[in-house]
Amino acid sequence: MSHTFYVAASYAAAFAVTIGLALWVWLDHRGRHRELEQLEAAGIRRRSAKAGDAR
Repeated sequence: MSHTFYVAASYAAAFAVTIGLALWVWLDHRGRHRELEQLEAAGIRRRSAKAGDAR
């Protein structure tokens, strides 16, 4: 057996880990954004937001 299999398996594993991490970050971002919207809907504002901010 040549080293090609091991090299291909390494690239496949690195690709899978990279895609998995990107998916995890994207899903976490959606969750945090949803939580912020719920807090703002409840009247809780961020300290960094100005009084007239239309967010």
